[in-house]
Amino acid sequence: MFNKVLIANRGEIALRVLRACKELGIATVAVHSTADNAAMHVRLADESVCIGPPPARDSYLNIPSILAACEISGADAVHPGYGFLSENARFADILDAHNITFIGPTADHIRIMGDKIEAKRTAQRLGIPVVPGSPGAVTDDDEAMRIARDIGFPVLVKASAGGGGRGMKVAHTAADLSLALATARSEAGAAFGDDAVYLEKYLGKPRHIEVQVFGDGMGKAVHLGERDCSLQRRHQKVWEEARSPALDDEQRRRIGEICANAMAELRYRGAGTIEFLYENGEFYFIEMNTRLQVEHPVTEAITGLDLVHEQIRVAAGLGLSVTQSDVQFSGHAIECRINAEDPRTFAPSPGQISYYHAPGGLGVRVDSGVYQGYTIPPFYDSLIGKLIVHGRSRNECLMRLRRALDEIIVDGVKTTLPLFQDLVDNPDMQRGDYDIHWLEQYLAAAAKAA
Repeated sequence: MFNKVLIANRGEIALRVLRACKELGIATVAVHSTADNAAMHVRLADESVCIGPPPARDSYLNIPSILAACEISGADAVHPGYGFLSENARFADILDAHNITFIGPTADHIRIMGDKIEAKRTAQRLGIPVVPGSPGAVTDDDEAMRIARDIGFPVLVKASAGGGGRGMKVAHTAADLSLALATARSEAGAAFGDDAVYLEKYLGKPRHIEVQVFGDGMGKAVHLGERDCSLQRRHQKVWEEARSPALDDEQRRRIGEICANAMAELRYRGAGTIEFLYENGEFYFIEMNTRLQVEHPVTEAITGLDLVHEQIRVAAGLGLSVTQSDVQFSGHAIECRINAEDPRTFAPSPGQISYYHAPGGLGVRVDSGVYQGYTIPPFYDSLIGKLIVHGRSRNECLMRLRRALDEIIVDGVKTTLPLFQDLVDNPDMQRGDYDIHWLEQYLAAAAKAA
């Protein structure tokens, strides 16, 4: 096991990793920008190292500074959390060259799954069902038109190196395709330094289903069930739940086995999430995230497993603590992402929290690094916490969520809590009857009514 882990992240995920390390008896090192001097993970870590000024490129994305912090502190492993350097293959390679363990997959697997076209090819080879689309990047508009006509309109133009909805455009008809290609290429080049794009069939009303997998890097892998992440705004997840209201047990078993077998064949190491669009009983691979997901707590709630513990075990060469037959699913869990944003305009709302009260009681968990008097800096993602509830059934879970939302208080800044208070009482949400377009349609209707 490791002696000391450096946590190369901030906010709630840094605190989440810190807690897991403490439970395993591992010393912790927090890194932070000057804007995060008073952050909770900095206060609670055994050691802390300032790695630069507020801009992420000068601190949390500054590989030389993080490497220097490892050397200063004597850390023998780094946990990257999510975002920032968590899927940076170069960072993993540099740590390996300095005999520091990257708590995550191999750099090669990060590269494969970080390239959307190569990821799709790999998924096909491993027997994972994929969305119909171009076999690789399309560079010629005439070629793109031929492929699009074969697939059938509407089609989705996607950035090969992309994510988070950037470099993604829909062409509903042949007349739309040229502009969609040009716009997607321009956005992709600006956001990722790579303007390669490819085509996929655009599905009308799919759900976003993802499967949590874990591999030991030596040919053994398990799945930990699925999560439904269909409630999204601008391709960003807002509300996640496990298990999905849309699947039956046979569909769960089938897609879980496919994913676990694929990761075993790939000899994948650590945590990963295989994401699908799901429509009319069929799953279509869209990407794989080679890191811990923001929404991992709902999987922890229904399995009783600590996913960060498992990450650390695997990275230390101890293997997985469970086999597939050990994994049991219990009840239902929902996570709401609480952002410091205006609940109607979604404009960021940094500032000082004047009063904070977290909800409690059976089946209620809050993952957050904020506290009363804490100042939310304007430099980073607006996520300030996650409210996770667990119940014996989805209905009990919704009732518990309603109660928890009535208890939680975050004053001094605007948050998205009012949105969730509306959603939990919405008949479609109560039935679990929603798709990836539902939230944006709901918000547009609410704005029009106002």
